[in-house]
Amino acid sequence: MTMTMTAKVRAFPLLAATMLAGCNLAPKYIQPVGAIPAALPQGGAYAAATPGAVAADAIGWRDFFVDPALRDTIALALDNNRDLRLATANVLQARALYRVQRADLFPTVAASAGATFTNSAFGATGGATGTGIGTGSGTGTGVGTGTTTGTTGSGTIEIYQANIGVSAFEVDLFGRVRNLTRAALEQYFATEEAQRAARITLIAEVASAYVTMAADQDQLRIARDTLKSFAESLRLTTAQFRIGVASELEQRQADTNYQIARNDIATITARIAQDQNALNLLAGTTVPAALLPADLGTRAYTIPDLPADVRSDVLLRRPDVLQAEHQLIAQNANIGAARAALFPTISLTATLGTLSTALSGLFGSGSDTWTVAPSASLPIFDFGRNKNNVRAAEAQKLGAVATYERTLQVAFREVADALAQRGTIGEQVAAREARANSALVAARLSDARYRAGVDSFLVSLDAQRTAYGAQQDLVTTRLLRASNIVELYRSLGGGLR
Repeated sequence: MTMTMTAKVRAFPLLAATMLAGCNLAPKYIQPVGAIPAALPQGGAYAAATPGAVAADAIGWRDFFVDPALRDTIALALDNNRDLRLATANVLQARALYRVQRADLFPTVAASAGATFTNSAFGATGGATGTGIGTGSGTGTGVGTGTTTGTTGSGTIEIYQANIGVSAFEVDLFGRVRNLTRAALEQYFATEEAQRAARITLIAEVASAYVTMAADQDQLRIARDTLKSFAESLRLTTAQFRIGVASELEQRQADTNYQIARNDIATITARIAQDQNALNLLAGTTVPAALLPADLGTRAYTIPDLPADVRSDVLLRRPDVLQAEHQLIAQNANIGAARAALFPTISLTATLGTLSTALSGLFGSGSDTWTVAPSASLPIFDFGRNKNNVRAAEAQKLGAVATYERTLQVAFREVADALAQRGTIGEQVAAREARANSALVAARLSDARYRAGVDSFLVSLDAQRTAYGAQQDLVTTRLLRASNIVELYRSLGGGLR
């Protein structure tokens, strides 16, 4: 069947409208590249790959943290932390705002009904009178006069109506509404990624606070053991000073060591209380005493190994990087919305209803009514407002690109720093352990030589101070190792499950 010319002409506006409906003035999104190297640093301070290790983003936090008490503490925080609840509320708000914006893609259909009662001044007189005079001929023209009289009763006019329709629905020919909807959707996605980032950060902060408290428990134990040793030395030198065997200098130096350990105990005791307060804040509730750490030592709180030779593109899956990218895409869509404002805006108002002078005839035959009122507006003189809105949107996109690249660079630096520390932390711990062992042996030998009269008491005191400091440094280095593996897991974007 061949389409007639008239049908072609009638189909052209529909075809044109369909083509225009697909217009999108937003620039094509291209993901920025080149902000960071393709590979993370290797060699030197960076450890070689660990055979069989899996990527951090493939490990759920329950698998990564192997200590049961720590796992329970993290779960407590995920259920009660207020910052995480706030992030969740922001996600719900962003989703609702997106749905509000998406509703503009569709016409809002509303129903209305009403009645109008009007008192006519003409009808209020009780009647109407008129006269007329006329003549006529066969031509069918003429004028005439006559007299009529009518009564309208009370003169009240009653009108009942019911309508359903749409009001000022924007026909999105140039994609303004669609781009605003896309921007709202990307902001929603960005808020979701922010919530995921907050969740990962919370897990890492709880783990860091937990191992910090464990390390302080070790420091307190060392300080108490050392205080006992210093107290014995002080007792011995005081007795010797009284009988004239030891000098006052030796007695004062022994007392100095004793007071140092005594002060350390008070300081560390307060620090442990603060550690617990920090842990309670992160957990959003009081952490039960049964879950609190007793010591750090050599206990394994996490899995031992993470990969060292991952590619830098793993950082593209970090929630904060994804958040920045979604915000960039949203700004890209805003450019399309700003450009669409340069073109005509077409809106449509239409109603379908019924109208009657009697309520009983409202839905009767012949009472149907309808109206269609399309309108269009085109800015002519806006003194550059719309053009500068486009420029502003383009500048905001440039800022979003810079933010995205900066976020990626910060992520790269965090992972590189954590890997550099991980590559050397094992050697540091081994050296600290050897130093602490040697210092303890030296302290025992020095004390024996002093008691045998070979060395002076000052040599023994110095050896005791060295052993005390070496044990403290060992705990600090072990804490650094535990915190490093947690930081590496966080910086690689772990904890997504």
